[in-house]
Amino acid sequence: MDATISDKQTNNLEYLGVTNPNQTWNATREDLINKTLEFNLGTLNDTGALCINTGEFTGRSPKDKFTVKDELTADSVDWNNINQPFAPEDFDKLQQRVIEYINTLDKIYIRDVSACADPKYKTNVRVITETPWASLFADNMFIRSSQEELKNFQPEWTILCIPSFHADKNIDNTRQHNFSIINFTKKVILIGGSSYTGEIKKGIFTVLNYVLPHQKNVLSMHCSANIGAEGDTALFFGLSGTGKTTLSADPNRKLIGDDEHGWSDTGVFNFEGGCYAKCIDLTEEKEPDIFRAIKPGAILENICFHPETNRVNYEDTTITENTRVSYPIHHINNIAEPSVGGIPKNIFFLSYDAFGVLPPISKLTPEQAMYLFISGYTSKVAGTEAGVTEPQTTFSACFGAAFLPLHPTEYADMLGKRLKESGANVWLINTGMTGGVYGVGQRMSLKYTRAIIAEALNGHLENVEFETLPIFNLRIPSSCAGVPSEILNPRNTWTDKAAYDAKAKELAIKFNENFKKYANLASEAILEAAPKV
Repeated sequence: MDATISDKQTNNLEYLGVTNPNQTWNATREDLINKTLEFNLGTLNDTGALCINTGEFTGRSPKDKFTVKDELTADSVDWNNINQPFAPEDFDKLQQRVIEYINTLDKIYIRDVSACADPKYKTNVRVITETPWASLFADNMFIRSSQEELKNFQPEWTILCIPSFHADKNIDNTRQHNFSIINFTKKVILIGGSSYTGEIKKGIFTVLNYVLPHQKNVLSMHCSANIGAEGDTALFFGLSGTGKTTLSADPNRKLIGDDEHGWSDTGVFNFEGGCYAKCIDLTEEKEPDIFRAIKPGAILENICFHPETNRVNYEDTTITENTRVSYPIHHINNIAEPSVGGIPKNIFFLSYDAFGVLPPISKLTPEQAMYLFISGYTSKVAGTEAGVTEPQTTFSACFGAAFLPLHPTEYADMLGKRLKESGANVWLINTGMTGGVYGVGQRMSLKYTRAIIAEALNGHLENVEFETLPIFNLRIPSSCAGVPSEILNPRNTWTDKAAYDAKAKELAIKFNENFKKYANLASEAILEAAPKV
């Protein structure tokens, strides 16, 4: 059933065809926690956080994520094994089946929230769930609406998240019983068969990754952001394990957000109102902000307790390595309010290079930045995943390939334009190995990485001499306060220089092989920034 925005009234789901009278609208956070406990859907840990289990799925299911291919998206979405097409008529039939199912449920929870902290790009989102804790998750992760805003709330997007509804692949043309499907024309996201809450968060992130660049000239980014006392904004891009959350949480700078942002003509803004952090091996010493944010209102997912206690064992991966916590951003003390900043002055690409080839810091040209942005490089090391016995390269376009409806070069071109307009510095940071490959060298000291980033942020690297690293053609500062100068050039840290040269060539070839799939749409300047073997 289609409807215009004006038809979508507060406390009314008739525009969807939902007639179930058992509706709870915008319940208090306390009530949602109490209902979860009352229905035996979760427990409290020793710090008062709500602990729940997402069941069959403890992570996203990329093979079951689809985008409706219709007149709007047919020629604009980059169709591939990530952006899988779904027929409009199949979506309509499936949505109708989901709604008929919703009308049989004992209770549904509706949460009216928004995305985008910049009022100019504010996007109202209505999240309809069948569990109270999923409604609390939406309240944690999105921007909470005031009572005044709720009075006249009209959603632009609607999410139907009904895990107990299982698709029939023979009827619904899904791959299996679970699904996450985005319809850009109807502005509806259908989620079924999975209770993993990340599908809600990343569904809207995918939406914004299409709408903002394609329709509103805003670069959408999978990155964290913070702001200094002088109002200087910094961005931190990096895949899992590179230190994005750790390094953006700086006691001397206010956090704008830790995961999803937009860069408009006037500055940077957070998409979210909360954080969704990994918990594996969490300690107060390593991640004090996250550790202390786990208090009443936070939701811990798929964790295990120490025996006979309600104290979380963050090292226990019995259920999953992807243990998570969601919490509203105000659980972090040192935050920017509102979650906005100016035009970025410094941008950091974080890579865990397990091969020990990349420098701890290097300064990039705009073209190198675009090339490395499209590449989105990090690496996995032995022991991080089953079957990984030696370091492996990992490339994820724009540091978030799983959520990009457009071709990666479109985001890179927009980044290049923003860099030339702003004059922002772009730095490549290696948080991985130095002195050799994983198993031979040692991991870059976090103390040194923090010192390097601090020196870049305060402008002290502007006037030092630089040398160029062969093959990757990266410009390396000759000195950096608080860091031994001998580690700045990675080749100097290897005992066997010939072995370094061979490993550098090997990594460069992997970069170039990966980039072939983007080359036909990349500019000559970007292609020229590739490593030279």
